[in-house]
Amino acid sequence: MSICLRRREFITVLGAAAWPITARGQQPARPVIGVLSRSSGAASEFLLGGFRKGLSETGFFEGQNVAIEYRWGNSGAERLPELAADLVRRRVSVIYTIGRQATTAVETLTTTIPVVFLTVVDPVQSGLVASLNRPGGNVTGVGTMTSELAPKQLGLLHDLLPRARRIGFLTEGIPASGSEAQVANLRAAGAKIGCQIDVLRATNSREIDAAFDTLRENKTEALIVNGSILFGIRRAQILTLAARHAVPTMQANRESVLAGAL
Repeated sequence: MSICLRRREFITVLGAAAWPITARGQQPARPVIGVLSRSSGAASEFLLGGFRKGLSETGFFEGQNVAIEYRWGNSGAERLPELAADLVRRRVSVIYTIGRQATTAVETLTTTIPVVFLTVVDPVQSGLVASLNRPGGNVTGVGTMTSELAPKQLGLLHDLLPRARRIGFLTEGIPASGSEAQVANLRAAGAKIGCQIDVLRATNSREIDAAFDTLRENKTEALIVNGSILFGIRRAQILTLAARHAVPTMQANRESVLAGAL
């Protein structure tokens, strides 16, 4: 994981929007933060709670001295370029993006508005930053290294189900998302313990249903779910199907575990 933006720099970014008017003795302008995600507001609330808490710790409170403009894809990526363009046209002070697709949609439109991303798999490989310690440009944030985590998940699953020999891996399979590296790492780790890895791909609700049908037909004994935004949105669907098919299911985030996953 890499956190590339210092708190002091973030305060400077927000304060810069208000400074010119303040210098003239007028009422300070209120900086505006843009939020862009492929997800929905309801599904992202657990992230927004921490985001608002972090803002308050730096002296910014939504509706008081900072405004937040939310733009949601509501489970689809098709409108992200349009939503990103709207935030850029509004000249917001900084844009907070959730996920690679939202970050890419903004990154291609502006080189001047600071972009702070969350949960981008390997931002260097994705081409969003030059390096982890010196991201360069106007894009920075927090990246996740899930390709390295996948073999650890398989190891834990094997400890729980030592006789299982066929393990499924449900992935969205978005290009440049890091999923192919996860697949390669999982298969290499599986070969060492005698497990076959069945890769199941889904990009929408209907395909998630179909993936579980395939899982049942293949007699897959357990499932690892990639930590994508789609699967976070469809968490209830996945856990319902896992319970229906009696398939132990491991997911990567706390919210899914609290909802009943391993």
